[in-house]
Amino acid sequence: MMRQETIAALAEYYGKALPDDLKTEIVTHKDTVSLQSTPDRVLRLLLFLRDDGACMFKVLTDICGVDYPEQKKRFEVVYNLLSLKHNRRIRVKVQVADGEEVPSATGIYSAAGWFEREVFDMYGVRFSGNPDLRRILTDYGFEGHPQRKDFPQTGYKEVRYDIEKKRVVYEPVVLRQEFRSFDFLSPWEGTDYRLPGDEKATKEG
Repeated sequence: MMRQETIAALAEYYGKALPDDLKTEIVTHKDTVSLQSTPDRVLRLLLFLRDDGACMFKVLTDICGVDYPEQKKRFEVVYNLLSLKHNRRIRVKVQVADGEEVPSATGIYSAAGWFEREVFDMYGVRFSGNPDLRRILTDYGFEGHPQRKDFPQTGYKEVRYDIEKKRVVYEPVVLRQEFRSFDFLSPWEGTDYRLPGDEKATKEG
């Protein structure tokens, strides 16, 4: 793990090295530096971090989404970058309103295509310029985006194989049992009520 003074020095360097039109909030947390950006500036920031000699973040390890329903700009798109040359990591965060698009980073990192598809599938954030922005984890015809915090745990549709139709069918979710009573007791301790057959354990002999 990098020493905190090293992280602070890196954050200071990024703050000075960034071009004036890319100046941004810089946050340090443990051994990672995070840069806050906006959709209109994120591609230029990623390009700078990739090509600057003291940065050299040539590897995009992941793009993920975060949902904050209480915020005005509900979503956050997070780019995790790695510099093999300097053995460092950095995060770039972009706040996005519901319905707002983020430019695709596929022209800078070829790996961005599938990561952007995952964020779109899970959160509904669209990436303009992505050549193949389709769902990647959910099924065809899936309704909604399952990692949004307002997505129902049951989903909207259930899938089953219909023997008569000889195919998979989609149907609205029907909760046939609204509530189940679980006591969550350890099976070694047993329950506080009698089950059929318990009387055998109390017989002597």
